Amino acid sequence: CCPVYLGGSSSPYGIGTNISKRTCDQLRCTACDFRVSLFNDYIWDQSCDYLFFRNNVPELSKLRAKMIKKKGARAYACQCSWRSIDELTDLQTDQQLRWVCGKH
Repeated sequence: CCPVYLGGSSSPYGIGTNISKRTCDQLRCTACDFRVSLFNDYIWDQSCDYLFFRNNVPELSKLRAKMIKKKGARAYACQCSWRSIDELTDLQTDQQLRWVCGKH
């Protein structure tokens, strides 16, 4: 993917390009070396913190405790970072995230 896009649940998955703006579903974090989990139609609760994700990723049954249903959104998380996204977003606009395409 180049550029790498994040997006809400209405954004299609695939290899992202400038022409075909698709969200990457093969994200990997270069900081914690975990695959990024994503959940359609959910956002993260505001009370989420680093320790919650560190202790619970990638266990969906444990992560559900802090997930809020929101149609059109997509919740992303690795063990050290998390985001709730509603619309197509270029990953480069968020300098704090250390996520890259893990290859398709």
